[in-house]
Parts: sequence; C-alpha cells; structure tokens
Amino acid sequence: MKLTCAKRLLAAVLAGALCLSLLAGCSAKKPTQERYTAVFYDVFDTITTVIAYCDSEDEFNAQMDALHADLVAYNQLYDIYNDYDGITNVKTINDNAGKAPVEVDDRILSMLELADRMYQTTNGKLNIAMGSVLRIWHTYREAAEANENEADNKLPTTEELEAAAQHCDINDLVIDEDAKTVYLADPEMSLDVGSVGKGYATEMACQAAEARGLTSALVSVGGNIRAIGTKPDGTQWTGGVEDPWNASDYYTSDTMLTSPINISDMALVTSGDYQRYYVVDGKRYHHLIDPDTLFPAAYFNSVTVLCSDSGLADCLTTGLFCMPLEEGQKIVEGLDGVEALWCTTNQQVVTSSGWDEYLKK
Repeated sequence: MKLTCAKRLLAAVLAGALCLSLLAGCSAKKPTQERYTAVFYDVFDTITTVIAYCDSEDEFNAQMDALHADLVAYNQLYDIYNDYDGITNVKTINDNAGKAPVEVDDRILSMLELADRMYQTTNGKLNIAMGSVLRIWHTYREAAEANENEADNKLPTTEELEAAAQHCDINDLVIDEDAKTVYLADPEMSLDVGSVGKGYATEMACQAAEARGLTSALVSVGGNIRAIGTKPDGTQWTGGVEDPWNASDYYTSDTMLTSPINISDMALVTSGDYQRYYVVDGKRYHHLIDPDTLFPAAYFNSVTVLCSDSGLADCLTTGLFCMPLEEGQKIVEGLDGVEALWCTTNQQVVTSSGWDEYLKK
C-alpha cells in the first residue's frame, strides 16, 4: 500500500510519541508528584505529546488546557494557508504583499524578528522570504500524494523556480517595531514560516507554562522536543535522535541513532529528508530547499540541534541542513550553548565539540 507524506508523518510522529514516552522513563524513586500524559491532534498539522508531573490531575488538566490554547493561537497566527475570523495572521501579510503594511500581534512580530536575525546567522540559508519557491514545491508534492501512479509524479522546472526566486529578497520584508506592522514590498513575495513557527510556538508555550507553575514536563510538538525542568526526583529528561538510515514508516525506539541525550531545560530539534518527501524516477525530493540551488538540499540526511531555545533550534536545523558541514560547524562553534549532530549522505555522524557532554551516562 502506498503511504502519502501525510501518512508517513503521522506514523512517524505516533511512533515518536511512543519513543518519547520510553525516553521519559521512570523515576529512580517514587516522585511526590504524579505523572500524567496528554496528546493533542489539532495544532501545526502534527501530533503534540506532553508528559508532565503535577500535584493533582486537576492541576495537570488546567495546565494542559492553557498549553493547548496557546499552541492553537500560535498555529492560527502563523498559518499561511487559512483565514480565521478576527485574526490577522501570516496569510494576511502575504495577501497584502505590495499593497499596505499589516498591523500584527506581538507574537508574529517577535517570531519574524527571530527569523530575520537567523537569516544573518545562517548566511541566508534560513530564509522565510522563500514562500514563492516553497509554494511551488508544496504544490508538486501535494500532486504527487494524489497520484495513484508514482510514474506520474513531476518536478518543478528550473525556469519556474528561478522566476519565483526573483521574489525572495529578505530585504523586502519591512518590519516596523514601533507601529507593529509588517509589509512585503514585493507584491509577488510571500512568507513561509514553516522553518521557525512551530519551534518558536513550542518555546513560547513552554515558557508560558513555566510561568503558570509547571515545573516538570517533556513536550513534543511533532518531534520538536522541549523539556521543562527535571523529573521530581531530580533526574534529567532525555530525548533521542532518529536514525535517518534506519527510518521507516513505523519506527520504534530501536531506530534511535545514539544513546539518550540529557535535555532538561533544553530543546532538541531535528530536520531530516526521510519524512516529508515525494519520489520522481526513483529519487526522493524532500521539503528542505537550498536557497542557492532551489532544489532539495543534498548535504545531509538529517541535522539535529540541541540548545535552550526551541525557536532557535528550529531555525538552525533548517539553516545547517542547507550548507556544507564545515560552514555549519563554524556557525555552531561560534554560538554559546548550541550543539549539533550532522548525519551526512555517506552515513557519517559528526557532532559539535560539546555534544557528548549531554549524552546520558
């Protein structure tokens, strides 16, 4: 049976939720708080799993209601495909390209400012202004998912990609912090915040949960993992990196690439070529597009980033995936508190200088 990209992603995330539960493990001694689990299916087109310790089920339910509400709000704000009554979102910005500045929520403004900074950090490899190019690939991938016969799958032409690439200049993204407006100066330009939105939303939602008193949790939003505090007995939360060469539609914890990684008060995010893709003439074409070639980046099978901020990690995994190893290593080693793991296309695993310090002993 042919699995669509959406089904592959669903299968992977469901299995990932299982792995997350296994990695969370049991405490070395009986905790004073109880362990609870929640699953959400309606944010960022993926599955969210939360494992948390709370004093009571009522406290846990209140925390999860608030966390879920936050994620729903961010999902609507960062949506580039759908309108919502009474909400100005990223789609609204795109719809007004070349027409007028759009007054936006602070949660959009701060996310775009992070992405703008990360464009500079990644030497342009993380570019949310590439919406016109990414939309073309998205359209072809959706068409492939609808095809019964893989032989009918098509690639975009170089001509249409290069024409779209003329409208990806980040300098045409005009942010006015005082007026709280965003304006796309090029009428053919559009934003795609898939490389930052989910990670930034995860970070902000977790910070808000901490402010409400949540002290011990492991949150996975479609594989963007963010740990809050430690477990009640003081032991650390752990996460894992999926083996991109042993990935399958229904993977288990046996496909973990490395030993568990200590991630208390940290985020662990992976970008890979093995989930969102389609096949043309026997070759995979994944969703991580190199701004230089306008085709799927060919340096790695996956890149994982470990740092204290899920939004930063999300940006970096995309940027690092689209650049040579040596360039990425230089960037990571120049950033405080950031570690990375690269899985190269010749099946080599390379880690940054401080990565091993986080491996569970």
